[in-house]
Amino acid sequence: MRVLMTGHAGYIGSVMAPLVGAGDHEVVGFDTAFYNGCDFGLGPEPIPEIGGDLREVRSEQLEGFDAIVHLAALSNDPLGSIDPDVTYEINFEASVRLALAAKAAGVPRFLFASSCSLYGKAGDAPIDETAPLGPITPYAETKAWFERALRPMADDTFSPTYLRNATAHGVSPRLRGDLVVHNLIGSALTTGEVLIKSDGSPWRPLVHVEDIGRAFLAVLEAPRELVHDQAFNVGRDDQNFQVRDIASVVAAAVPGSEVVYAPGGEPDARDYRVDFSKIHSQLPELKIEWSLEESVDDLVAEFRRNALTLDELDGPRHTRLRRIEQLRDSGALDERLRWVGR
Repeated sequence: MRVLMTGHAGYIGSVMAPLVGAGDHEVVGFDTAFYNGCDFGLGPEPIPEIGGDLREVRSEQLEGFDAIVHLAALSNDPLGSIDPDVTYEINFEASVRLALAAKAAGVPRFLFASSCSLYGKAGDAPIDETAPLGPITPYAETKAWFERALRPMADDTFSPTYLRNATAHGVSPRLRGDLVVHNLIGSALTTGEVLIKSDGSPWRPLVHVEDIGRAFLAVLEAPRELVHDQAFNVGRDDQNFQVRDIASVVAAAVPGSEVVYAPGGEPDARDYRVDFSKIHSQLPELKIEWSLEESVDDLVAEFRRNALTLDELDGPRHTRLRRIEQLRDSGALDERLRWVGR
């Protein structure tokens, strides 16, 4: 297939693009380049790309593609909350524009990187794809809204699939420090404290960034009838953890560290445990390979090898909110997160 991947230069995309390309598919990227230079290690492998703002995509740019993998978004809750109107504009309105342009250009498949965060506060019982959506942040709301907007577009010529990723972790050429596993490891390595900022009780389903790539590749290659207009939770049932359990895994991997609770930590409203049986039932060849323990060991080794400091992890190179603030404060981006002078 010839695949257009939006957000190919981000945390997930920089892992997924070469993985999909290795499957004998031609991958072309589409990215607004917010995170250029924010590299971990050698940085992403270069691939052919179309530069531009998702809000200005045109149908003629999409002609000749067999599928679109849509990853691009303001990518987490703190960043999504910096200006909910801009989050709505980029994550929802621009995504609708992309889907309509893809349909007009005759692109037959559209894979959307949704999120398990759209389940909101669901509690201890595992929930599957039939559960009601209860997003509680602007980021999660836009994921839910776009899924709903895509469904009426599904027909004999346009086949969307909604992949609801669990919380990602794992080494990437565009590492993020603002993911729960990475943040806990950074704190453990640099301060000796595995610092929990909530009461540790919320549930988080986790999935390695490489396994997200494998799931998207499996959907791309699956018979259309198995994935047409379907939502899939992406992860593995045994990779649901409470935050305190994640912290314990990190403490075990970093000798001399201990779990510490920040003063005043309260239960996080984002609390959901997820059932992943559907994707494994419908796509039995898919293997979600990484466990949390394996990923933590790998991350600890790579953090040490690259001498990563807590300031770097929490700074603009690896934290999305800090990077966007840096670009706006410098005048490179305007208040609507458009490049100035381009």
